[in-house]
Amino acid sequence: MSVQRANVSNDLIWQITRNQNAYLVRRNTAGGSQFSRDPLNLVNKHSFKYAGYANNKAVGVQSAENGAVTVITKKPGNPQQPAQNQVSVTYGSKTATRKIYKGVASKTAQHGYRADVREEAVARVSALRRSQQPKKDTPASKPRGAQARKATEASE
Repeated sequence: MSVQRANVSNDLIWQITRNQNAYLVRRNTAGGSQFSRDPLNLVNKHSFKYAGYANNKAVGVQSAENGAVTVITKKPGNPQQPAQNQVSVTYGSKTATRKIYKGVASKTAQHGYRADVREEAVARVSALRRSQQPKKDTPASKPRGAQARKATEASE
């Protein structure tokens, strides 16, 4: 006995959920901007192109513990089982950034898998790696001019 599965198009899912979903964030400032908290959304922009829940093929990049980066992809094969559809690959903190770029680019390029979001995925990895680097200590600026004279007079 075979089970019939209903095929629902990505466009229909987007049309139904675009005005109200769990990931939608609306801001009244800046002209009523709309953002998304979807983990499979690379730029956090509320649009069909980047909506991971509405597309069969989606890519997400998130930071993990200890400076690691996790790349999440969605398998297009079985949309009825969303918990089993996500494949995550974690790159450790010691992994070279260029190796992560190559992994993300190859993941989005294989067999026509969302090559339109390749640049955004690599940019997201770059931003995450940059934010995970320790901040450089900047020395305190030396007082100059009148402030320097005041400082020397006060110390004497």
